[in-house]
This record gives sequence, structure tokens and C-alpha cells, in this order.
Amino acid sequence: MPTAGNPFSAVGYFFSQNFPSPPVLKSFPSLPILEVLPRLKALLQDQPSLLLHAPPGAGKSTLLPLTLLEESWLAGKKILLLEPRKLAAKTVAQRMAQLLGESPGERVGYRVRFDTCVGKNTRIEVITEGILTRMMQADNSLSDTGLVIFDEFHERSIHADLGLALCREVRQVLRPDLRLLVMSATLDSRLLAEKLQIPLLESLGRQYPVDLCYCEGTDLYALPSTISSVIGDALANGEGDILAFLPGQGEIKKTAKILQTRYPELAILPLYGQLPFGRQQAVLLPHPEGKRKIVLATAIAETSLTIEGIRIVVDGGFMRSSRYNPNSGLNRLETLPVTQDTATQRAGRAGRLGPGTCYRLWSRATQDKLLPFREPEIQQTDLASLVLELHKWGISDFRELDWITPPPQGHWEEAVTTLEHLGALESGKITPHGKALHAFPSHPRIAHLLVVSQELDLQALATDLAAVLEEKDPLPAGTGLDINLRIEGLRRFRQSSRGQQEFRKIEKAAQSFRQLIGIQAANGAVDPHQTGLLLAQAFPERIASARPGNQGLFQLANGKMASMERRDDLARETWLAIAQVNERDRTGKIFLASPLSPSDLRPMVKIRPRIYWDAQEEAVQAVEEWKIGQILLQKKTIQSPDPEAIQQVLLETLANSGEKWLPFDEAVIQWQNRILSLKTWNPDADWPDVRTDQLLAWAETWLAPYLKGARTASDLKKLPLREILRHSLSFSQQAEADKLAPERIQLPSGSWGAIRYFSSGEPPVLAARLQELFGWRQTPRINANRVPLLLHVLSPGYKPVQVTQDLENFWNQTYHEVKKELKRRYPKHLWPENPWEAQAVTGVPRRK
Repeated sequence: MPTAGNPFSAVGYFFSQNFPSPPVLKSFPSLPILEVLPRLKALLQDQPSLLLHAPPGAGKSTLLPLTLLEESWLAGKKILLLEPRKLAAKTVAQRMAQLLGESPGERVGYRVRFDTCVGKNTRIEVITEGILTRMMQADNSLSDTGLVIFDEFHERSIHADLGLALCREVRQVLRPDLRLLVMSATLDSRLLAEKLQIPLLESLGRQYPVDLCYCEGTDLYALPSTISSVIGDALANGEGDILAFLPGQGEIKKTAKILQTRYPELAILPLYGQLPFGRQQAVLLPHPEGKRKIVLATAIAETSLTIEGIRIVVDGGFMRSSRYNPNSGLNRLETLPVTQDTATQRAGRAGRLGPGTCYRLWSRATQDKLLPFREPEIQQTDLASLVLELHKWGISDFRELDWITPPPQGHWEEAVTTLEHLGALESGKITPHGKALHAFPSHPRIAHLLVVSQELDLQALATDLAAVLEEKDPLPAGTGLDINLRIEGLRRFRQSSRGQQEFRKIEKAAQSFRQLIGIQAANGAVDPHQTGLLLAQAFPERIASARPGNQGLFQLANGKMASMERRDDLARETWLAIAQVNERDRTGKIFLASPLSPSDLRPMVKIRPRIYWDAQEEAVQAVEEWKIGQILLQKKTIQSPDPEAIQQVLLETLANSGEKWLPFDEAVIQWQNRILSLKTWNPDADWPDVRTDQLLAWAETWLAPYLKGARTASDLKKLPLREILRHSLSFSQQAEADKLAPERIQLPSGSWGAIRYFSSGEPPVLAARLQELFGWRQTPRINANRVPLLLHVLSPGYKPVQVTQDLENFWNQTYHEVKKELKRRYPKHLWPENPWEAQAVTGVPRRK
């Protein structure tokens, strides 16, 4: 049994009982995961799926997989352990191999993109998340696998979400014996367990206490100087190495420059994804000269990595995320405040090896306002790879899978459109070309470039171009935006194996592509126009034409605008193929591009007739357009356009802005108000809704016959709109409208007074001079005597005297007061004592 007080005895005892050859234990601490192992094994014995919540440093990534190798339900099958990043995958595999006293590739191996280290006896494969779907496409049932472990699932990468959804389907349909273990350190595990309907096992762990120190907030611009000052305070007040989190490589380099000047005796070590793997691994180990370390890292250090010596964390409070806009087809790189779960994960790095301290560059009040969890990647990224993967799997509708978070409908549709343009999908199914693209471990656009290059006999250039596109820009800022400079630099590096080490990862990717295609490297001069042609195949919507008089401004084939500095050499090019562009406000910023020969564009030109409404010319235009996407090259007038097409354009225009182009004068408005009043007064009758927006929406049914020969706004303004609308009613409705809601009514004087109607059905108004109303005892009514008119009684000078619906009361009560007032002003007009028996007149009566 383990010896009490010995920190290594629990681990040593476990291995002595489970493996015939005890591992070499080198300063390996007692791990908290050992406490929940019996319960975990019991659950996995009976349950196909399990969620394990364990804090950082519990041993779930390294010790746990080893403990499950001899379980009876595994029956000699493999364990696949998914890690979100290459560095974590290789490091975890190496640590497990060390525990077994072996080298990677024996019982424990790894698979990452373009790097595989497994052997015939490998039982545990540590893989990056994208590898899993590749393995499942090759073997749908994962026949040689007994357990799939999703480590660091709280990061919610798109590959992890897809892999889990596919594994759950495989378990339901093909492999009910396949076990799934989801592991997380900070995720809201209870909610996830409820959604997945699987048991939750929690390991409280033995995370050492971490003191949280909140500081003054900072903005992104001042972050390098602010975090350098906080690091200085941490150096003075605490012991151990320091891990500082910054959002990206740019901030890391600026901070490193400040710290190297202030503390030349310390080891200032950057840690980000584009560093060579050897330099990344060196950061994880104690400094060979015993120097105190300051590690400046991106989110890469949030995962299951343990960096030796770290006792202090300084969290800058920002994280960087690439968000995809399906409306523009562009990515926007955003720097956002950290979420609460991210901050917890980062702080935990200080308590992996002993008590630690975490400095947060924000206040306690700000902490409470942070979002609780990060947004799943599937909601904010380009889905082209996922869509191709699912179509290869046989799924054309994402709703067929049970997702934790489903992909957004708009992003899905945009990805389908992109793949259709590439020829990878057709009628909802994957094409042979799509299957060829899927064979490459790359984004479908890059894969398309590589496949098409074989038809163009540009394979060597394509492999170099693809590698440059997939890796971080190897050249410093200010070098220029021409991607051919990178390809030339790669070829120089390949010839001499000297120079910038940033090209090493690019060459490794290029070599892998060459092996897939079966070609040798080429190191000759690069034809920029050939590069542009290849880019145009991968990004046809990013073919760009220079705008006249605006050096550095280009219109993309997708209709968007993008720009570069005017002093860049490419700013003088007429045509570009853009490799990288980000959305910024209304104009994208170009990062990488290549010149494009106009002669190479000929196969891409589409000639299409277009009949449209030109709002500036106020007329229908019929032209033949020569375009590349939305870039107009030239247009010619169509001499005899299709009359039906013109009519359809007019109807569509009127549906959107007909009130502007049709003569909606007062006569038309009064007709509408009459019908709308009848509709209000008689709800059981079948009167149509003739509000303007409704009329325009169904204009095809009442207006189309009258549009013959019309092409201009002037033609539309001449239409007898009131009569056209009147005839949109049946003959019986026309007669009924004239009877129930007449336009005019005859006054006692013999003249006709216009009735003014309202769309709301308010009482209609009849305005008439007082002398023309003599003899009317009662207020006149319409709508079958159900609606009284509202009389506006006017003076002889047409000024309002009274508004009433009770004419009898006016004659009896108000008339005599009005008479006193007005008789002095209008003495020649008739002012009888008995108005209801007097003769109504239209003007001044003649003297006899």
C-alpha cells in the first residue's frame, strides 16, 4: 500500500499494480484525480458517456488515460485523447510516455497535423481535435477505438463540438460499446451534463490557493507598458517564475522589448502558436541556467500545459478572436475582454505547483460584469470545413445531428454557397471534386487551389503558396503585401537552410503537401501572375479591381471594398488576387495579395443580360453586362428587351418605392380613404385593404395591364391611378361604394359639396357655407344612414363657424348668436329668422 506522507507513493503504487514495468518517476506529484478513479471506473463500466469536471493540475490529461488501459470494457482497443492544440498534444503524449518509461510512439503516441508518432503497439493516441473527424471518415465506426476523451472541452472549439456530435451518432447507430469521456476544468458542467444527459463526476482536486490581486484597468494600446509595470511589482513582491497573458503576438513582442531593457538578468520567453515547437517546449522547462523566467503567452498557455516554476500569473484581461461575417464573407479579428471562465483558467496556472498569486489588470467590479463563458467557436467562425466534413459523412442538413450548440443558419448557408462555387457541392450532395478536396487536411479553399494546380501544371508553386497561406506571415510588418515575397523567401530558405527560422514551419507544411501530391520542390523564380491565378481559384470572390483615381482602393468581386497603403508596390496594380483581407468598418484591409493578369480573367468573365430600374435615371435600363462577380467590366444596351421582363422590373420597383413613382394625388388618397372607411364601418363585408403598402404589394393583380409600354418615371406619373384603382373593384363594389360612401352630396342650395374621408374611419367631413344649408333640419348621414357627417359650417368668407353633427341643435341654439356676429360683417348675405324654412342660396341674393 502507499506510504503515508510520501507524495509519490500513490502514483508509484498505481503503476506497480497496473503495469509490468514500473515507470521512472521524476518529481511526479501525487495527483488529485486518483481520488475519483474508483468512481470514474465504475461509471464507465456501466455508462457509455461521462462528464468529468476537474480543476487544472488534477492529472486528468496525463494520469487518467493510463489508468484506464486495462479496463475490461476497453478489450485491448485504443484510447483517443483529444487536445485543442498541437503543443499540448505532443507534450501530454511525451509525459505519459515518460511515466511508462518509454519514448513516444510505443504504448503512447500522438497525431497532429503533418506530424505522426505512433507504432503498432500504441494504445493511447493523443491527437489534435481536427484529426478525429479524419479518422472517423476513414473508419466510420472507429472499430479499433474503445474510448474517446475530449480534454479541455471548455474551450468549445469547432472541431471538438463536431467530433462529439459525430461520436454520439456513431455510438447510437454503430458502436453502443464506444465510451465517450468529456473533461473540463472551467465549463458550467452541470448544464452541459443535463444537455448531454450523461452523469457528471466532479473532482475537487488539490489546487493550491491562489491570491487574487485586482489592479487598475488598462486599454489595449497601453497594455504592454501597464502589464510590464505590474510584472515589476510581482517580481518585487513574490517568488517563482511569472506567466503573463496577452492577446497576441504583437503585444507579446512589445512587452518583451520593455522587459528585456528593464530586467536583462531575467529570461524573457515568448509563447505563442507560431513559435517553432522546440522553442515552445523549452518554455515549459526550468531555465537551463537557472534564471528566473517571465513567460509572455497567448491563450496557448491556458490549456493542460504545466510550465515548470510558475507561481505568479499576470492576466492582461484580453483575448483575441476571429469572427466571421457571412454577409461580407470576411473575417474580423476582434480583441475582447476575457470571460470569467477564461480568467479562472488563467489564474489556476499559478496554483499548479504550489501556492501562487494572480494579478488581474481589472477591478473587482469589472470582474462581476465579465461574461461567464466564452462563446463557442462554432457560432463565430467560417463553417466551410465543417460543412464539407458533414457532406462527406452523408449529412446535408446540420439539424440531423444532436449539437450542444448548433451552427448559425446564416453561416451554414454561406459555407454551402462557397462550396458550391468551388464545385465541391451540387444539389445538396458532395461531388467527386468535393471528395478530392476533403482528401487534403486543409481548408476547402486551399484544397481547391492544390487540386486545380494539377490541371494548370503549377503544383510546386501551389504547395508553396498553400503553406504560406496556412501559416503566420514570416516577414516583419512593413515588408510589403505581395505574397510572392514570402514564396521567394521560402525558396531561399529551402536552398540554404539558413536565414529566417520563421520559414521552417512553412517548409514543413509545403513538404507535406508535396508528399500528398507526389512532386518535388521547385526553387526557381516565381511568376507573380501565376500566383495570382492560383489565388483566384481559391478566393474567386476576392478578385479585385483598382478603383480609378483612388490608388490603393480596390473593389472585390463580392461587391465589397478593400484598401492598402498607397505606398505599397501592389497599390499600382490594376488587378489583384487577394489572399488575406479583414473586415474593418465599411472597407476591408488587405494583408496579402498577388498581381493578376487580365488575360487570366477571361474564363471568369460572365456575360449576362440585366434589366433593372435606375433610380438616378428614373427609368428601366436594359443592358448586357460583362462582369467578374460584382465587378463590372463593360455593358451594352439591349435594343429590344423583353416587355414582360420590363413589366416585372417595374412591378418590383413599385413594390419597394411605388409611392414615389406613382401619382398618389389627393383624389387617389380620398378614394383609398373611402374604401378603408367602408372596411372599418362594415367589418363583415368583403372590402379590400387598400392602404398604399398593401396596394403596392399586390400591384401585379391590378396594375400590370396598364404598364404596357411604360419604362420611365414620367410614364408612371401619367397613369390615371384613381380610375385604375376604381376598376380594381368589381362592378357591384364600385356601385356599392358610390352608394354607401359618395364622393359628394347635394346641398339644399343645389350645389354639390365634397365629402372628405379618413383612412381610420373617423366621421367624414362636409364643409359648406351656412347659407347653403338653410332648409336642412337634420345632419345628413351616409353608409345606409348609419354614419352622420361631421359638418364644418362656414361663414360667407369660408371661415369655420361651427363643427357639429347635430344640425338641428345648431339652428335652435347657436345660429342666432352666429347671426349677430356675422350679419355686421356680411350685411348683404341672407340672415333669416327661421333658417330651417328659408331658401338656401349659393351667394348674395339679388335685390328685387
